[in-house]
Amino acid sequence: MVGKKSGRAQLREEGLARTDNNLDLTTWPQVNMINQKNYYTEFLKREEQFLAFRAPAEEATARMVQAARDKDRALAFGATPETGEQGEEDATDDPAALSSDADPSKLVIIHPGSQNLRIGFGTDALPKTVPMVIARRWKQAECEEGDGEPSPKRQKVEDSVPASALPEKWFGEDFANQYQAMCSELRTRMRNNKMRVLPNNKELVVNWNRRQQPKYVDEHNDSNQVDWTEIPASAKEAPDFFTGHQALRIPELSNPRYKLFWPVQNGVFNERDYTSRNQLYHDISKILEEALKSQLGIAKVKDLANHRCVFIIPDLYERNYVTMLLDILIRDLGFGKVCLQQESLSATFGAGTGAACVVDIGAQKTSICCVDEGMCVEDSRINLKMGGWDVTETFIKMMLFDHFPYADINLKRRYDFILAEELKQEHSSMEYGDVYVKLVEFYIRAPGQDTRKWSAKTYDAPWLSAMGLFKPSIFDHSRKLLGFRNVIPRSVDIYDGSPNDPVSGAQQAVMDYASGKSSTQVSTNNLLPASTPSRSQTQTLLSRLNEAEATPRSSVAGSPVPEGTPNPDMDVPGNDTEQPLVFRDPVLEKTKAAAERDKILPVMPLDEAILQSLDYGARGDDRKLRDFFGGIILIGGGSKTRALGTFLEARLRELRPFYGKEILVVPPPREFDPQVIVWKGGSVFGRLSSHGNDSWISRAEYNMLGSRLLTHKCMFAW
Repeated sequence: MVGKKSGRAQLREEGLARTDNNLDLTTWPQVNMINQKNYYTEFLKREEQFLAFRAPAEEATARMVQAARDKDRALAFGATPETGEQGEEDATDDPAALSSDADPSKLVIIHPGSQNLRIGFGTDALPKTVPMVIARRWKQAECEEGDGEPSPKRQKVEDSVPASALPEKWFGEDFANQYQAMCSELRTRMRNNKMRVLPNNKELVVNWNRRQQPKYVDEHNDSNQVDWTEIPASAKEAPDFFTGHQALRIPELSNPRYKLFWPVQNGVFNERDYTSRNQLYHDISKILEEALKSQLGIAKVKDLANHRCVFIIPDLYERNYVTMLLDILIRDLGFGKVCLQQESLSATFGAGTGAACVVDIGAQKTSICCVDEGMCVEDSRINLKMGGWDVTETFIKMMLFDHFPYADINLKRRYDFILAEELKQEHSSMEYGDVYVKLVEFYIRAPGQDTRKWSAKTYDAPWLSAMGLFKPSIFDHSRKLLGFRNVIPRSVDIYDGSPNDPVSGAQQAVMDYASGKSSTQVSTNNLLPASTPSRSQTQTLLSRLNEAEATPRSSVAGSPVPEGTPNPDMDVPGNDTEQPLVFRDPVLEKTKAAAERDKILPVMPLDEAILQSLDYGARGDDRKLRDFFGGIILIGGGSKTRALGTFLEARLRELRPFYGKEILVVPPPREFDPQVIVWKGGSVFGRLSSHGNDSWISRAEYNMLGSRLLTHKCMFAW
């Protein structure tokens, strides 16, 4: 009989005994299980863990350490401090005082526009103004394209129409009817204001203009000759491009030909004349680079590494517009630091006010925004695609309608474009007293031709053309949406692919108006939540709650089903009506809504657009609404029309008679030029102490994180 074996013997015989030396199978450290009952994390919960916040603090600390070392080194060599102990302590504790960032001569402020670029140093009182245009070697000039079709475009007239009636038929029946209706309305307004109106003023103007002929002035008798840009005789020696004023002074029939390109149109990228994103990118970079060299004297781009830049962007911007220009400033031009500032907020810095409604009438866009406590109210932002250029084109059309003697004027020609701008700036007015028959004299200086002197008479065209801001249907909007989204795609969210460009409630109201939808007027006591409810609003809310308590309530409904699930009513037994399955895709809905918005041109009368912005900016607070009514600031080149502010104030009082005493449209303070007030505000902001200011984007940070930094660096909601 076999005896009983021990456990060790059995393991040894069966090969289950452990024979190793108790060493671990791997050298990797083993992490114990987390106690699920009590654990927490601090990941991305402190600002020190973000590079966007940590880098400026580390940079300030490094500057303080370096300043302390320099001071100790100077004392070691026997230098005597010039300041007292308290001054030394203050200078050491203030990083901004020790930093080269505080030097305003190293600060560059750039404000680009559709027609002009304003640029200058922080030490400059006023900026340098450069046309935002580049002329490139091309097959033909812009005035030769389209078989030489002029601007404004003339319609073909039947041969049966007499030559004396041609100007009345050039721009179509719709324009003629609107023009005549505006003339009748002006006469009615003038009679209501007890002003004398002669019935035959139009006939006097037309008959005078028909008889005019030009007078030629010899070159040696013309003291204001134009210095045209010289083109080398050899095509190989001719430069590839010109920018700024030189581009506008190139003869149209030069050899080789040059064509003008305006990279920014209507406040966005010009996708109508460009077919390549790289070409658009390169043109903007060259315009900025040449402006820095010619206007600011920065000969080498490498020197910009020691400069800071405050760049002004629109209030209602497009993300691709901002990111593309930021990339140009940091990677192409090489600025050391860049800060983005919104136009309306910058205007309040320049005007020295904290709360205002900023109305900026530019060359091709008009922006309206309410600024309160140093922030732009997001829902009050409005961007209208009309401006001073539309007034210029309509002014020329009205003058031609009244048989303007220089009937060959073509705004595609460079010298005619400059002439039209000068005529508008000199004669445009919204003052009723300026509506009379007056003589206009102007000179036409074309390359290779003798100077011609013309005389013409005008009556109400200068007044009615500016009135187009309040009746935008008189403007020509046919080409403003051509090519939109063909070159620069829409910005989308990186996670779900939905459009993420900023929108506002006031802009949506403008879209509804432009598309013809019936949108209810926003009430100051209704749709929008008030920041501080009034007594009457509180009583109304309590009465509604009491009525709701007195009314028998039905059973409480369940929670809503998640998006994308079928309708639960279909599964209820006894439901005879069959309903189809409805699936909602929120991303697709947002994309379709954005595509529909892109098909609508945001245009609205200026006075109604201001009221929309004010209603959304006040958020139902009557006190804040009255504050905004009393601080409407009119800026921009289009606002330089005489008596425009007075006329706008009267229009607003007609639409809001209950706020007649509070409504006040004011020009920029201290007699500032309204065109440069935004640039001046950027200069004021850039010269503030950089200590504690986290809005500067350094080149090292941008090279590491790219445009993702904007989420933490912008003073507004990105």
